[in-house]
Formats: sequence, structure tokens, C-alpha cells
Amino acid sequence: MELLCIQSQEHPELPLAELNAVMECEDIIADIEVITEGLIVLKNISEDNLNPYYEILTKRLGYTHEIHELIRRSDADNFEGDISSIDWSEYIDESFAVRVKRFHAKIDTVATERKAGSLILENCDDIKVNLTKPKSLVRIVAFEDKFFIAIERIKLNKKHFEESKPHKRPFFYPGSMNPKLARCMVNLSRVKEGELLLDPFCGTGGILIEAGLIGCKVVGSDIYWKMKNGTSINLDYYGITDYRTFNLDVRELKMYEKVASVVTDPPYGISTSTGDIDGDDIFKEFFHAIYDNMKDDAYLCMASPHYVDLNPMVDEVGFEIVEQYGIKMHRSLTRIISVIRKKLD
Repeated sequence: MELLCIQSQEHPELPLAELNAVMECEDIIADIEVITEGLIVLKNISEDNLNPYYEILTKRLGYTHEIHELIRRSDADNFEGDISSIDWSEYIDESFAVRVKRFHAKIDTVATERKAGSLILENCDDIKVNLTKPKSLVRIVAFEDKFFIAIERIKLNKKHFEESKPHKRPFFYPGSMNPKLARCMVNLSRVKEGELLLDPFCGTGGILIEAGLIGCKVVGSDIYWKMKNGTSINLDYYGITDYRTFNLDVRELKMYEKVASVVTDPPYGISTSTGDIDGDDIFKEFFHAIYDNMKDDAYLCMASPHYVDLNPMVDEVGFEIVEQYGIKMHRSLTRIISVIRKKLD
């Protein structure tokens, strides 16, 4: 069986990297077929695993916009016949809508939706079209001359990332990371539900919110009490209860238990939230402070500016960089997302 994933095209690498990380930490066994940027098929999934995998992916992923059960692959010559041959009673409950999305295809989306809808109605009893609130969504994706015919089984909460933008939270401070990137970084850290995740520069708590929403235990610290307190306000607002927050300098960090994951966006630039540390020293101090607070198999996912070379710093402490991705912020700044782990013996 197969799942069809429609991914964000905001970044050329992060959506697929995030998917790979979640599949790795959740032991999802499937083959990844990249159709084109933004369109992925997960193949060779056993029938018993389809729904559990579907639930995990829709709960966790940030840079994947839609996930559907792939019913059939088709092409321009066989599309109408393939639509008609499907037993839609297995997939549609009472009402449905057809939605078509194009990737490098020159079809008329509205005409294709209408044609597919009429063919489904002709071959299935006791259902009707409902374009506003359908109980079932038929998703057809056209790529060049190919068609992917799919059904939405579990709805992915797309509104969350819009509604949880930093300025919409009870406690706001400029410069906070957007929630979609925060979720992606949490996933890149390979953390699992129920495990402990730490953000030692928690700011307004954006990373901790995303980790808490996928079921992690979270702990945050910040040198400024205002940030520590604001993080607690925001976590409470999103219904996250399994958390602790501390007001302390990262160099004083001594965790009550070693963490499974560290995800953070250390401050940098003219003003930093570490008080008396300047320039690259904030990163050096951070790596030394965090090492003994992490489990041996823990991952660290962090953001940093492109002009800071992390390699000699991580090597000195005993870490290694396993993945890096650049995000262009503006002309003079590229944000680097690094996935780091302790060196394997």
C-alpha cells in the first residue's frame, strides 16, 4: 500500500529531510519515491501498518501539507476508465468533493474535478457531492501526463501553523522562530513521544510548544526571567502540561535527567541573551555545557548564522555534524540548521 505526500516547497531540502527523520525515529518501514519536488510517495507499506503510519505522519510533520492513501496511479489515456473502475463505496462516506492539484501538468483543474466527480457519481450509489463540507475528499494529483488518485483518510491540521505564529501567542517577543520551522527542527532531532526535549535558550517557547504538541516532555531555560515566565504562559495556552521552565545561564545547566533531544536557536548578533558572552563564544560555551546533559544517543538540532563555523567547536567537545541546511533570511544572513550528535565510538 502507498501514501501520497504533498509537501511544502518553501525549502528544497527540509521537507524531505524532516520526513526521513520522522520515519527513522518512528521505525516507519517504507520506500520513498520522489516524484518531483513537493510530491512524494511512500511505497511498500503493509496493510497493517498503513493507518498507524498515517496517524504518526499527520501528527508530526510540519513541512508536509497533505497526506493521502494512494488508490491508483493512472495517465492521461486511462484516467477516466481508472476513475470509473474504482469501487468508491470503499472510500466515500455519504458526501465527497474532488480536488485536483497540478505539478508541471497542463490540465484544466476545474474540468478535471467535474469529470472525475461525475464519473464517481455514476458508479456509486447513495452518495452526493458537497463542495463545502464533504465527509470524504478525493485528491487527484497531476504530474506531467501522470495522475495519482487518492483519498484523504486523516485530516492534517494545516491551520495550526498559521494560528500559532509568534505574534498570535499570549506572550510575544520579536525575533521568534516560525512554528513550521520549529516543528521541523524538533523532528530533525529524532525525538519520540514521551521523551524529554530541552531548549536551553527557550525565548518565548516556540520550539517547546511544537515538541509538546507531538507528545514530548519538555524543559526550557533562559537567562532572562521574563522569557522563562513567558514560555510558561505560552505552554499553558496551548494545553501543554508536562513541562518545566528554569531561569538560568546555560553554563549552569545541570539537568535532573539526561535528555533525549536538544533543539534550540541560540541568540547571536549584536545583542545576545547570555549576558556577558560575545560573538562565537556563545556557541563554544553552549556545546561544552550541553554535552553531559544529553544521552549518548541524543541528537541536537540548532540554528546558527552562516558566518559561524561550528565544525571545530563540535569536534573539540566530542560532537559531529550529520546534516546541515541553509535558509536564506536576507541578503547578508543565511540561517544554518544543523543536526548534531555525539561521536560514535
